Amino acid sequence: MRDGIEPRDRYSFIDDELKRRESACQFRRLKPLVPTGGVTVDADGREMVNFSSNDYLGLSRHPLLVERAAEYLHKYGVGATASRLVCGSYDCFHRVEEKLAAFKGTERALVLNSGFQANVSLIPALANKNTLIISDSLNHASIIQGVLSSRCRVVKAPHNDITAMRKILEENRGADHSGILIVTESVFSMDGDIANIKALSALASEFDSLLMVDEAHATGVFGPKGAGLCHGLPVDLVMGTFGKALGSFGAYAACSERMYHYLVNRCGGFIYSTALPPSVVGAVDAALDLVPEMDAERKNLADNSLFLRESLNAIGFSTGASQSQIVPVIIGGEAETLSLSTHLSDNGVLAVAIRPPTVERGKSRIRLSLSALHSREMVKNLVSVFASWKRP
Repeated sequence: MRDGIEPRDRYSFIDDELKRRESACQFRRLKPLVPTGGVTVDADGREMVNFSSNDYLGLSRHPLLVERAAEYLHKYGVGATASRLVCGSYDCFHRVEEKLAAFKGTERALVLNSGFQANVSLIPALANKNTLIISDSLNHASIIQGVLSSRCRVVKAPHNDITAMRKILEENRGADHSGILIVTESVFSMDGDIANIKALSALASEFDSLLMVDEAHATGVFGPKGAGLCHGLPVDLVMGTFGKALGSFGAYAACSERMYHYLVNRCGGFIYSTALPPSVVGAVDAALDLVPEMDAERKNLADNSLFLRESLNAIGFSTGASQSQIVPVIIGGEAETLSLSTHLSDNGVLAVAIRPPTVERGKSRIRLSLSALHSREMVKNLVSVFASWKRP
């Protein structure tokens, strides 16, 4: 005690939050894993089949990506040494951006450091305090954070509802704002359902609005040659990542020449970050060579995803509105979902429980994520393990 005042524990808020999460079955822990194959990992000495990875085409361990990453590492060194606007804009970045723009069917592309960083910095670059942002209610946390950082008026649009989107736009036609920005994912990360990008782009054009689409879970998987669901449609800004189907790390913005120059000058995450390591860019370069020719892998992924959804539905599990390689098995309560995750783990399956605040309360789930490397036998075994779970 000092001067008659009881000392305050300045860390009490940390303890309180951790206790709250523990009691609500929302406490998260990191567990060390060692990859042992395309879809297998070693967890505490046990080999498990991984159904939680976003490595949709199985490229993260592909020999060409490893080789090109090593080549760029030896040529350019470990780090880019500075931001792109200082001295970190090595020629390899420009080559990859040209290749990426050709792949996405846009005039230009800009490499960014991560999906989260991209959304958190791209959205504020496109908006000011007088902008109206219309954001799908189930958009990823990075989009939500980017929208909040914009400090402008926001309307949450009912999920994947084109009629509701039109109504919001009609209600705000001629309102006191400097412009409208519509933001959505194309494949939604927690539910695996797909947005109607064609209808959204038509609405954006009709109401003189900008449309930004997050293609993180569509790039490499959907569209012609894996170019995504926005390919060939008038979308103002397409954001995506390299850490999922492309097997590497980082993100991109694909857009017009005009938008590209604007982002180089206005996107804080790009301007103030050291550029990606060249080895990572090398892996992306290799992935862009491979992905357009992987139609067989995309078909296998789509077929197994459909088989999994239908098989789980047949034994009484809900997979929501999923239309993709992301298959949510919606359980409801946190404790039950953790019980199922433990059961899966005990049977050699790595499938992580997703709980609030990532998803809303009462909709905890096992988020299954398939890869082109999963065999039909692996998927059948997964269904059998689900069938053997006894709900507590």
